[in-house]
Amino acid sequence: MNWINLDSEEQLNEIKNKQGNSVIFKHSTRCSISMMAKKRLDMDGDIVPENLSCYYLDLLNYRSISNQIADLFQVHHESPQLLLIQNGECILDQSHGEINLEEVVEMI
Repeated sequence: MNWINLDSEEQLNEIKNKQGNSVIFKHSTRCSISMMAKKRLDMDGDIVPENLSCYYLDLLNYRSISNQIADLFQVHHESPQLLLIQNGECILDQSHGEINLEEVVEMI
């Protein structure tokens, strides 16, 4: 997986205003479930289209950005959490054991 570190409000605005698709993965580095989800995503990373921007949020270090994501895309905060953003709208919200990269790719 080619992760782009999500660490600024400007990046969120770019994702919100982008035409096309982006993925945001909210990860807690202290949570074993989150670590397993990230490992699965990294292992399945070869199925991700090259033009899909995949953002990684370390929510322990950037909790305020996590809160902004919840507000901006109208989703409940969860961790781990994977969001598919299409043309500025969240069209898929997965959490914990529901995180499935194949489903994300199918929706693109």
